[in-house]
Amino acid sequence: MEAEIYFISMAARKLGMHPQTLRKYERLGLVRPTRTVGSMRLYSVVEIQRLRSIKRLVDELRINLAGVRELLSIADLAKKLSEIIEIPSSHPGRERVLRREVAKLSDLLGL
Repeated sequence: MEAEIYFISMAARKLGMHPQTLRKYERLGLVRPTRTVGSMRLYSVVEIQRLRSIKRLVDELRINLAGVRELLSIADLAKKLSEIIEIPSSHPGRERVLRREVAKLSDLLGL
């Protein structure tokens, strides 16, 4: 099964956004599309979902981009933590990695 990928114009149309907005979100580090050899941006289904989340946070919830960046960082860490938790407890280094990620989350939350 082939993964769906979209060029910037296709992704923007699918999301109801302007391509320049997608470029801005990339500059801010909110998304990281892959690039072709010719440096054209390619957006995966996962990135399209992330962009939908960003659009909802900005348009519906009126969260500014700095707030969106923080929320996405927290969400990314939560996902990473859930993946680490699924590693068997006997796995060497699991506890160290888990502690490091929890510390990052605490820093983001100001705890």
